Amino acid sequence: MTLRAVIVDDEQNNIDNLLILLQQHCPEVEITGSAMNALDGEQIILQQKPDLVFLDIQMPNLNGFDLLAKFKQPQFEVIFVTAFDKYGIQAVKFAALDYLLKPINISELKDAVGRAIVKCGNKQQNLQLENLMRLLKNSQQKDEHRIALSDAKETRFVKTTEIIRCESNNNYTIFFLANTEKITTSKPIFEYEEMLQDYGFIKCHQSHLVNKKYIRSWVKEDGGYLLLEDKSQIPVSRQKRDQIKQML
Repeated sequence: MTLRAVIVDDEQNNIDNLLILLQQHCPEVEITGSAMNALDGEQIILQQKPDLVFLDIQMPNLNGFDLLAKFKQPQFEVIFVTAFDKYGIQAVKFAALDYLLKPINISELKDAVGRAIVKCGNKQQNLQLENLMRLLKNSQQKDEHRIALSDAKETRFVKTTEIIRCESNNNYTIFFLANTEKITTSKPIFEYEEMLQDYGFIKCHQSHLVNKKYIRSWVKEDGGYLLLEDKSQIPVSRQKRDQIKQML
């Protein structure tokens, strides 16, 4: 399958570099145009109707998110290509969208393109982009934020307030929800630690993240553990005890 793609980045050398990498390592991607700002990017997307957009986040005047906001129901996939931006990357991770940090890693580029090919082949509505835009629009209403959790079959959009806890299982993470459901994702727990720390989640053990709103009590016996509303008992590592007590 060949993907028709455009690149939107405010630096020409970044466009040229990505173009070379795609030609060398991702021949299934055909670049049909590029733009150096959001306004021109909007026009090139409307003209070319690409399957895939490589999009920089940080651009003068209008950024990459501003560009996406111009499309009510995007009919294309997006791979963000950006220098590190904590807020921007956090939002992208929440939506389970692909991103590449500059300088671009070839292996990560090939993986991201591979996932884009699968998504385009399925031709599903791009709910991940819609979730991203909803997150950015309601940035202050954290109770309404949904995190995209992908397993082998589907991507679920779950409110952070509905997550009781997360548990590590090697390179996988199991999410335990308030409705007793479990969702297993193929990402390690440390990726979710940074994403969820501003939503009331605390890391009480190297294998556990807990939503503070579901903590029923601190049990001092048996070395100390947290008793949650769903009656699960979550261990607290020795080095975390003082920190957890202060948080609670």
